[in-house]
Amino acid sequence: MNDVLSANHLIKDAKAAYKQGDYLTAACLYNAAADSYRASGDLLTAAEMCNNSSVAYLQGGDSQAALEAVQDTPEQFAVAGDVRRQGLALGNLASALESSGRLDEALAAYQHSAEVLQQAGESQLRSSVLQSLSALQLRTGHQLEALATMQAGIEQIEKPTVQQRALKKLLRMPFKLLNGS
Repeated sequence: MNDVLSANHLIKDAKAAYKQGDYLTAACLYNAAADSYRASGDLLTAAEMCNNSSVAYLQGGDSQAALEAVQDTPEQFAVAGDVRRQGLALGNLASALESSGRLDEALAAYQHSAEVLQQAGESQLRSSVLQSLSALQLRTGHQLEALATMQAGIEQIEKPTVQQRALKKLLRMPFKLLNGS
């Protein structure tokens, strides 16, 4: 019980540090909370804290620590059957891999994240992952794949903004030209 109370206090402090832009402190606090949850036997919440830590490390510019924090979490959520959090963890893993310069692995992790989020019925989250995947495909010289992925990501948005609707129309043009339509 004391471990959980301690973890709750650590999370509160981590959120405050993150909000203030002190990302590395937030990451350390999330790691400490993960340790507390692990000690109390709550492995899924510990994995969630590791994901939060990874995000904070990325914001703080420490790609390697971000990668280490998130490395095992997708598998932990998969084993527990928590498809939504598995998809999110895969997206966090992809971001950490991308930031670490491991681009081929990041591409695969983004793709896997999008597939898992689709299984979970999380179209909005999947759309965000597809947009990240598209940006990375563009950076790595896969322009046509990037266009198709971005189009798939935009199509997932239930209530697109004016800019997103315009982008949707623009993204259809290259494919119309390629198909001779």
